[in-house]
Amino acid sequence: MTAEPTPRTAPPAPYAGPYAADLREAEEFRRRGLGRRLVAPVVTLAGVGAAFAYVGVVDPNEPGHYPVCPLLRFTGLYCPGCGGLRSAHAVAHGELVTALGANALAVAGYAVCAVLLVVWLVRAVRATPTRITVTPAWGWALGALTALFTVIRNLPFGSALAP
Repeated sequence: MTAEPTPRTAPPAPYAGPYAADLREAEEFRRRGLGRRLVAPVVTLAGVGAAFAYVGVVDPNEPGHYPVCPLLRFTGLYCPGCGGLRSAHAVAHGELVTALGANALAVAGYAVCAVLLVVWLVRAVRATPTRITVTPAWGWALGALTALFTVIRNLPFGSALAP
């Protein structure tokens, strides 16, 4: 009697589902060295730090250092960014109440960006890729919040939000 040859089993096929590219990208990210993973978040953090340092040194409350907002100049209306440099100057000097008075929306944006930068840095150290997906609903909500902030700060009862 002849022995039947044992059937060879093929190695499992690589995952080819809808997230296969994400898995390959994550694996490639993990293989990079720590220094290479930290380049982007550290350079971004340095750029943001340099911008805040510059605004902290060059006072936007003094005329002539920065251009005037064109919307404010020609219409007298505050845009959502009006007071943003003054709020950044106040944040750089640790004056949170003054920063909120200059532009509360900008201060909230600074806080969100700071949290996202820290998360990016920590995930790079842990070799976990960072991907932030903003759905259209988030975009519309942010746009509506910005429009509401802009309208309210230009009305008499919202003068507390004006710079």
